[in-house]
Amino acid sequence: MFDCLSIPKISIGRRLVLLIALVLAQPALASEQSAAEHSESPYFAVQSDDPAVDRLPLKATKVEVRVLGVIADVRVVQQYRNEGTRALEARYVFPGSTRAAVYGMTVRLGDRELRAQIREKQKAQKEYQEAKSAGKTAALLEQHRENVFQMNVANILPGDVVDVELRYTELLLPTDGVYSFVFPTVVGPRYNGSAGSESHKAGPWVSTPYLPEGEATRDAFSLAVELQSPVPLADIRSPSHKIELQQSTPSQARVSLGNDAGQSNNRDFILDYRLSGATFESGVLLSKGAEENFFLALIAPPAKVKSQMLVPREYIFVVDISGSMHGFPLDTVKRLLKNLLGRLRPVDSFNVLLFSGSSSMLADESQAATPANIETALGMLDTTMGSGGTELLPALRKALAVPSDPERARSFVVVTDGFVSVEREAFELVRNNLDKANMFAFGIGSSVNRQLIEGLARAGQGEPFVVLNEAAADEQAERFRQMIDAPVLANPQVRFAGLQVYDVEPVALPDLFAQRPLVVFGKWRGEARGSLQVEGRGAAGPYRVEVPIKPEMASASNQALGYLWARHKVASLTDQETLEGDYAHSQAILDLGLKYNLLTAYTSFIAVDEQVRNPDPAAAASVKQPLPLPQGVSNQAIGALVSSTPEPSAWLMLLVAALGMGWLARQHARQEQV
Repeated sequence: MFDCLSIPKISIGRRLVLLIALVLAQPALASEQSAAEHSESPYFAVQSDDPAVDRLPLKATKVEVRVLGVIADVRVVQQYRNEGTRALEARYVFPGSTRAAVYGMTVRLGDRELRAQIREKQKAQKEYQEAKSAGKTAALLEQHRENVFQMNVANILPGDVVDVELRYTELLLPTDGVYSFVFPTVVGPRYNGSAGSESHKAGPWVSTPYLPEGEATRDAFSLAVELQSPVPLADIRSPSHKIELQQSTPSQARVSLGNDAGQSNNRDFILDYRLSGATFESGVLLSKGAEENFFLALIAPPAKVKSQMLVPREYIFVVDISGSMHGFPLDTVKRLLKNLLGRLRPVDSFNVLLFSGSSSMLADESQAATPANIETALGMLDTTMGSGGTELLPALRKALAVPSDPERARSFVVVTDGFVSVEREAFELVRNNLDKANMFAFGIGSSVNRQLIEGLARAGQGEPFVVLNEAAADEQAERFRQMIDAPVLANPQVRFAGLQVYDVEPVALPDLFAQRPLVVFGKWRGEARGSLQVEGRGAAGPYRVEVPIKPEMASASNQALGYLWARHKVASLTDQETLEGDYAHSQAILDLGLKYNLLTAYTSFIAVDEQVRNPDPAAAASVKQPLPLPQGVSNQAIGALVSSTPEPSAWLMLLVAALGMGWLARQHARQEQV
């Protein structure tokens, strides 16, 4: 703190400005101090005082997407350019789709093109370090989470322009008839706890620099999507960005980013569209390869009908009120909770747990959904500012320990932006308590951690939701209400008659809550003939569908199915690893990555220019490309995320401000008396 008596004799107005400035500086000062204490925490970027070093070597990102039917092929080009006078190594942490199968990387340096090779992760790191030390230009792509990647480019000489191209494919599935393509643009800052705590996970990628709230990056960002469909397209729109739409035919369209006065690479790009006049039908895609054949089966759910059974339910809401939720995200949470609680029926019961560094609960046991109890719960939210760390694991344990009512069907609802580094531990905790209830996860914000949101729902056999803004809170709350009473399709079973299939994923299909197709991947051998048979139980009664399989359906052009099968297999093994603990399936995941040329947690892409270009590699500067804070996330996210104490100093800041203003008022009164 500071000594008020030592403030020079200046005007009351200037003293007030000085005091406010000091108080408002507390989060930034705390962030700098905490960043020094915790080398693996996010921090604010500091401008370099060395004009020879280009601290922002990433100059542009260009995204080109081609959607054919239900499969998207994505090409991302990152352009690095050194405008300083010293050689550089650039490190850039960036997000990816949770469904992406990253299968290729190419590096272009002048007129030379380097095709990256897939390697075991440690071998790739060793090869990269050797190339870096030898003065060779090299690029290394690693996966830290299924949706967080890191690019390292070594020995970028002054004046160099290095283009790194990534290729991936992913499957697009409709929900309630709407197809969505999502391209994440920024990794949100991750709360990493204090050293030694269960929330602290070793991983230098977490120590990413961020620009202050509202400050835009200087790199250019462009994105274009080509849509091609066998039937006419309809309702093409983006809830996240302004777009320009060119539709050459009813079934072909091109979408690009429109002229937006603001920044476009600080939030997920989302493109929604429908297929006009068409209902989704079950079908099978077959790929015939030189060594292996793959299939993709998409099973349409039965029509949603209103449940005739009024099943009493219990809801446990676990709500994140940490520093990263300050402002817009928390306002959105309040609106969402008002919608969710307001839709409870008199036969329902509920509880609310608010968490940050610590947690508080509405009551020890769930309460009847009376107007008075709902008003009390909403009052808890109205007194919440959004502060502190994101201690998710203790909050989940506390919620899971709430005594249950055997007469009620229980559901857990987690509401958070997901800015944590304990995804694996959270999934394990939920999976080990599957007997407690289904779990539904709501991601709040413009750049949520979709791995956590989707993973929690998958582990808890529920559904994920993403709420971009306050207006979307109404829509998602209504969607939750419609699906919660009963699954659309319960106990689904899939059989293939005539077609010889193997390596089928998933082994067991979960109940389906949303109006979204079930997906089955696998391999096949022999002749492409037979049928796909699906049975289950819908709200209207037994459900059965049969899809014929004919030889002409097998195509050599569906090569993306191999990547998608391998990606799904890796995800299944990762889930199994989480459930069993340790790294029991690491070798199987590694083998899949190497065989199918896929980026995984155990494989990386490495590209090396064999020409020695930097005669003094030891003198090269290493820089971390700073990221923008996601849209709607305040500076408090960094202060809270790197704090070494469980709770931040937001309340202390207000107290200091109040005491300081009181002191100023007394000084002013004394001067008036004089």
